[in-house]
Amino acid sequence: MATDIKGTVHAVEAVAVMGLLPARPRLLALGEPTHGEDTLLDLRNELFRQLVEQEGYRTIAIESDCVRGLVVDDYVTSGTGTLDEVMERGFSHGWGTSAANRELVRWMRAYNDGRPASERLRFSGFDGPLEITDAASPRQALTALHGYLAAWVDAELLPCTGETLDRLLGADDRWTDPAAMMDPARSVGQSAEAGQLRLLADDLVTLLDAQAPHLITATSREEWDRARLYGRTATGLLRYHYWMADTSPARMTRLCALRDVMMAQNLLAVAARGPALLHAHNSHFQREKSTMQMWEGPVEWWSAGALVSAELGEEYAFVATALGTIRHRGVGAPPPGTLEGLLYALPEDRCVIDVPRLVTALGDTRPVPRVSPWFGYSPLDPAHLAGTDGIVFVRDVPQT
Repeated sequence: MATDIKGTVHAVEAVAVMGLLPARPRLLALGEPTHGEDTLLDLRNELFRQLVEQEGYRTIAIESDCVRGLVVDDYVTSGTGTLDEVMERGFSHGWGTSAANRELVRWMRAYNDGRPASERLRFSGFDGPLEITDAASPRQALTALHGYLAAWVDAELLPCTGETLDRLLGADDRWTDPAAMMDPARSVGQSAEAGQLRLLADDLVTLLDAQAPHLITATSREEWDRARLYGRTATGLLRYHYWMADTSPARMTRLCALRDVMMAQNLLAVAARGPALLHAHNSHFQREKSTMQMWEGPVEWWSAGALVSAELGEEYAFVATALGTIRHRGVGAPPPGTLEGLLYALPEDRCVIDVPRLVTALGDTRPVPRVSPWFGYSPLDPAHLAGTDGIVFVRDVPQT
């Protein structure tokens, strides 16, 4: 069967990826089926360099805290801070310890050195300030938004003072209690103070939009856009905390959906700035509904990619990454009847697969889903091929 699909195979190069697409997408999403493997991040870095140098891409956005990502962006655009500080403070989910992420940031800073602002590369985190076990306090985003407005808008237009926000927020550890993920009663998200904060956050975001002509002129579009990020994050976090306190059977479905809504809003803001490469787990980029088995039962929701695809159409493209082996994680050679097994039979160590031609070559043959022996790796679902614009296949992921 490997011979049958040889016509679908291309080198792992930006020009090959772009050749699969009807037009240059504003958002090109490169997914990965597992986290923490620098082999995959090195491949991402090389594709990004090629997209920058050959296709005019200027932004990379990764699955990391959008507020922390501002620290990285400040460094790569203007040299604020040191590389060590940026890697420590600018990433969530432990991504700052990755040698490949460090090399990405170093390269972006070197590329930008001496270039005019219009040609500089930009970095974005597009996840909310959320971890698996907890969500951040809305303090940083709310107070940053309020501070920006207080500096540039007449005081009588503000819905509250900074002191009022501080009083309603209380201690941050009330918001970040990890026990709240399993026990809704531990969440403060539906307290009277949290309810007031949701209303104030909404008023602050509305004021930011209502004063846009003045604020963009008085500060800059860049600063106004940053304030909008703070506004999205504040309202998103308060909404997320509200549903953390929910006791209905739909609680986890709502929380998973809300995270991807926050991601999608951030991605659409990235798209407004120009062409960008996105990098995250395949599940956040797929056009089909996402599903997960949780302790409360199965949940399903629309991913960030599905939401953005609905908004942008052909200006959004999704290239999934598929893997053969991750032997240091107990993932051996894939069974021949699986999609990964079909690709593993190819002679290439890594390649780009033209998915429509692959589907045609398969005909009535339908690969069976691969079952992973390790929870940290998610094989591609053959049923999702039609919603995928291309596949990057990596035969073996060595321990690094």
